[in-house]
Amino acid sequence: MSVSLKRAIANGTMLEMSGKRLFNLVNNEELKQRMRSSDQLRTTLSFYKYWQIADPHQFRDQLYITLSKVNVYGRIYVASEGVNGQISVPSDQLEAFKAALFSIPFLNGIRLNIAIDDDGKSFFKLKIKVRDKIVADGLDDASFDVTKRGKHLSAPEVNEIMDRPGTIVVDMRNHYESEVGYFEGAIRPDVETFREALPAVEDMLSDKKDSEIIMYCTGGIRCEKASAYYLHRGFRNVFMIDGGIIEYTRQCEEHDLPNKFIGKNFVFDERLGERISKDIVAHCHQCGKPCDTHTNCANDACHILFIQCGECAEKHHHCCSDACSEFIQLPEEERNTLRGKVEFNGSKFGKGRYKAFNGKTGSLA
Repeated sequence: MSVSLKRAIANGTMLEMSGKRLFNLVNNEELKQRMRSSDQLRTTLSFYKYWQIADPHQFRDQLYITLSKVNVYGRIYVASEGVNGQISVPSDQLEAFKAALFSIPFLNGIRLNIAIDDDGKSFFKLKIKVRDKIVADGLDDASFDVTKRGKHLSAPEVNEIMDRPGTIVVDMRNHYESEVGYFEGAIRPDVETFREALPAVEDMLSDKKDSEIIMYCTGGIRCEKASAYYLHRGFRNVFMIDGGIIEYTRQCEEHDLPNKFIGKNFVFDERLGERISKDIVAHCHQCGKPCDTHTNCANDACHILFIQCGECAEKHHHCCSDACSEFIQLPEEERNTLRGKVEFNGSKFGKGRYKAFNGKTGSLA
């Protein structure tokens, strides 16, 4: 057994081989506890690359081995169209990670979007999955040229074009992302998925095909595909923020530019958000007070994503409703008996759709 493999097993991050697939064998709660109690400094970052990968499964396994050697945690999707990752790396191994990632020819020199508001607790294990697409978009890629994308804008260009009369700014993210932060004046479609956003935005802007349109998302990957699709659909002046909200914010800080994004940038890891400005533009879904802290209901049988302030978290035991609060206080045996027989918000509402105030959404009685 190699030294790197022994070290990975000791850290609880490396697995066994099962056929040709590598996965983690350590209990999730144990891994989370290790992460919370660790004082290791870690850097959270994201990257993506559209690229034709001939054998996604083989690439996935090799990538797992490569990244495990430098103790990477996170979530990576691999498909025949490319790779999309959100990860964390030990800060003292960041250069070793770059060397490992850049050793893959098509990823050599790829931009790494470093997290803005990061405590290093974003991920607790490494998961790499093979999917049909690196972002679920519902598009027939064979029907248009995905390489003919909109123009990338740097932060100075974004600010300049946003100030022009008639410029349209479009948030290509989901409603629960834009609820806590956005570019002021942006169109924010009321959708739960990127797949829904594409036709919704096209319909909203059907009479604006000659207008200057700036699209943005978290790190840029959704706009890469969306801009190519909209150009194919007859839109003529399509722009996208290069590197998304993350890179825009970094450039604003680097060049001392005014940052036009207000609030929080929602992220898909344990943090659930990174602070961009001091503005709080959302409200607690239970009491209505200004709040932009996303959480998942503490009742695992519900687990709905919602916004909850500290006072309501204490009052409702970190749950979204009276029913969930009552449920988690029952003996485990009784919970197991009731599981699947009681309907909670997580089975009634889509992600982030819970908007009932006062936590009054029924009880177990």
